[in-house]
Amino acid sequence: MARKKSEGRVLQTIQQVSLLLTVVFIGGGYLLWGPLFARSVLVGSLLVNGSFWMLKRDAEQVLGRVATSSPDMVRTVQRLERVRFVFKFYAKLIILGLLLYAVSTRMQLNMIGVALGLSTVMLSVIGVVVSGGRKLYSIQSA
Repeated sequence: MARKKSEGRVLQTIQQVSLLLTVVFIGGGYLLWGPLFARSVLVGSLLVNGSFWMLKRDAEQVLGRVATSSPDMVRTVQRLERVRFVFKFYAKLIILGLLLYAVSTRMQLNMIGVALGLSTVMLSVIGVVVSGGRKLYSIQSA
């Protein structure tokens, strides 16, 4: 139970750091390069954070279904959920790609700003993992 709470806290921290990075990038982009850059960062960040949230939700559903399945059916449920998860992942990836294409053809965007917005989750994952690893290492060496 403590592990699930810890993992939930890590995911929540990743989402909070990603939101903070989004705000910093939008504010800095607006001040340095103007509203077009800030809007582009916002679009990229909304897409990637929405995708991350949906992926997190789907992973929780898969784990919940496997955990509540009967002991006789665990292997079958695992295989079925794996296929369902992969299918949903690629379907969402295609939809998000099409959504990005549609948005970029309908409104003027700065592609560097979009790329910066799309990188917010990756940067927050790296930051949270490095920070957590540093804390773990300092606890073990003490």
